[in-house]
Amino acid sequence: MKQILFLTGTRADFEKLKGMMRAVDAHRDFECRLFVTGMHTLKLYGYTVNEIRKAGFEPFHVFMNQHLGDPMEMVLANTITGLSRYVHEDPPDLLVVHGDRVETLAGAIVGAFTNTLVAHIEGGERSGTVDELVRHSASKLAHLHFVANEEARARLIQMGERREAIHVVGSPDIDVMMSDDLPSIEAAFARYELDFDPYALALFHPVTTDIDGMEDHAREFVTALLESGRNYVVIYPNNDEGAAHILRQYERLAGNPHFRVFPSIGFEYFLTLLEHARFVVGNSSAGIREAPVYGVRSINVGDRQANRYTADSIVDTGYGHEEILAAIERVESAGEPAARSLHFGRGDSAKRFMRALEEPALWETPRQKSFLDVPILEPGSGARSSGPEAGDGVASGTAEPER
Repeated sequence: MKQILFLTGTRADFEKLKGMMRAVDAHRDFECRLFVTGMHTLKLYGYTVNEIRKAGFEPFHVFMNQHLGDPMEMVLANTITGLSRYVHEDPPDLLVVHGDRVETLAGAIVGAFTNTLVAHIEGGERSGTVDELVRHSASKLAHLHFVANEEARARLIQMGERREAIHVVGSPDIDVMMSDDLPSIEAAFARYELDFDPYALALFHPVTTDIDGMEDHAREFVTALLESGRNYVVIYPNNDEGAAHILRQYERLAGNPHFRVFPSIGFEYFLTLLEHARFVVGNSSAGIREAPVYGVRSINVGDRQANRYTADSIVDTGYGHEEILAAIERVESAGEPAARSLHFGRGDSAKRFMRALEEPALWETPRQKSFLDVPILEPGSGARSSGPEAGDGVASGTAEPER
């Protein structure tokens, strides 16, 4: 029986990967294991280790990789230390990491240096600030890739990754979004004691490459929410450096009947609240990835999500409170819900993931990686330069169809 170890550092990635974890756990040839760290272990964010326990994933290993406020490079080093010791003590057959968090990079580094097969979920995507560097670095260290769409696949080929190692499965959170098992809006309101409608969701995270500006940006964001006169469900920022600036500004919301502020919200309940929200405002990827699936309009503030997917339902704005207020008025006056988008998948990623794991060839993937050169279109010449693997790549940003 092959041991598959999932690394989870946040409630968000756990909830997204839960369907894949359950599918692995139910398979006769695989055993699901979890290495739990990051925000899961912090009291400020609700100590969501308990959510993993409630979901039935026991036993699992918990490693506290940080104290609140630790710089991310220290969190990276701590995670590498803890995970490395665990992998040496009880080696998995496959280590699964997700997205662009610092724990993701730590997992890919440990896998590369312990000769452990690493699978990266949702690589090949563009994102703002340092997150994009983390995502692409994890992809270069990983051996297998489970991507959301053909666009992401093309980027990984452009980065020199082997075609046969890239599997288009869709984004796992779409599986949850399209499930028939989400709680009702009445259940979500009852669970979180919400009593206002209509409402919007507000999610604002630190931008690690703009720490000096975060205090001002957070102040402008909160000022816009207050001056808008609307109701908001506000969720704490992640634990990246700069989160303290945002939390201090959220203190201005205390006692205001138009606001309910939560350290975290269960993913299924969050999706229900998202689907019924008037709009989403902030700089969370939820406004880019999840909101368009439901046709919910979103206001993307600042450059944290720079270069990511965009849709007609997304309005980009700067950090100034007047700009944000204007964007709120714009989405509120739009009338009909926006068109729904399936850019990131169709709700069957867990099934596609398991089909790939069942292929014997996957387990023969070489641990020694080699960079595959791709043809490059020379500017102005119309001619392609050829590398050792000419013909095994993409030119002018195109990819051959998935087979």
